[in-house]
Amino acid sequence: MRAVVITEPGEPEVLQWLEVPDPVPGPGEVVIDVAAAGVNRADLMQRQGFYPPPPGAPPYPGLECSGRVRTVGDQVTGWRPGDEVCALLSGGGYAEQVAVPAGQLLPVPGNVDTSIAAAFPETACTVYANVFELAELAEGEMLLVHGGSSGIGTMAIQLAKAFGARVACTAGSAQKLARCRALGADVAINYRTEDFVAVVKEATAGAGADVILDIMGASYLARNLDTLAIDGRLVVIGRQGGSRAELDLGVLQGKRASLYATTLRARPPHQKAAVVSAVRAHVWPLIDAGKVVAVVDQELPMSQAAQAHRVMAGEHVGKILLRPN
Repeated sequence: MRAVVITEPGEPEVLQWLEVPDPVPGPGEVVIDVAAAGVNRADLMQRQGFYPPPPGAPPYPGLECSGRVRTVGDQVTGWRPGDEVCALLSGGGYAEQVAVPAGQLLPVPGNVDTSIAAAFPETACTVYANVFELAELAEGEMLLVHGGSSGIGTMAIQLAKAFGARVACTAGSAQKLARCRALGADVAINYRTEDFVAVVKEATAGAGADVILDIMGASYLARNLDTLAIDGRLVVIGRQGGSRAELDLGVLQGKRASLYATTLRARPPHQKAAVVSAVRAHVWPLIDAGKVVAVVDQELPMSQAAQAHRVMAGEHVGKILLRPN
């Protein structure tokens, strides 16, 4: 088969579409003929040498894909060759085939094209595990999503609204803010020209956000704590703004707030399977009903993975997908 190989850490040009060995399913695994793979910011970090795949994962980038089951390994039940699926991966999605534990498979939703289904696994699992399972966002509460126009952000807005929460989000342009509002955001904040702390407090009569989903990390930590409501929960899932910052424990204690810092990729298979099972139970019915939709910026062939990474690092709304042909 062919796969996108990182020939050495570096700029997008190090991504090459090359012949590599076919994957072989181990016990409890299936091999998927890939129809499309989602591009995530973690892929850019891996390309640069900052985010290596966990032990045993394929070396190629790609944390989610869709396609059809090609073969099933021993001890696999419930799936058979020909099934249309999408999958949460530890790596290897940028390829014509990929092996994945069966517990990380999801059926393609009935109203979604197989290739477009690649836009769902990583975003749905990340948002559901962090916002709803960990931070326990409840109906009527306020969620602040940083990077509202990203793949994660567009999913978080839709899911929070579907579960009856209010949503504020940040983005960097009028066009992106308009897309966020169209998806249901109640408050859309231009982080380049507005103070998100002040805007969220004004929108909540001074109370603040009950849950914050943050991709920035260090550079936003103090302002996120300022924005949190009493008993608020801050979930940090990215470090685009750096890794090191001072934490004011007095503010944290004074608000009885909780701070979580999580990743999904490195979790063991049984934990990922549990997240996937919860997403199938609670998110997939919303997709089937058309209440949550894939927001796809563009689709490119895998031979143009370098261009996809350039787009990912620049201006886009929602997901970028790669197809093998």
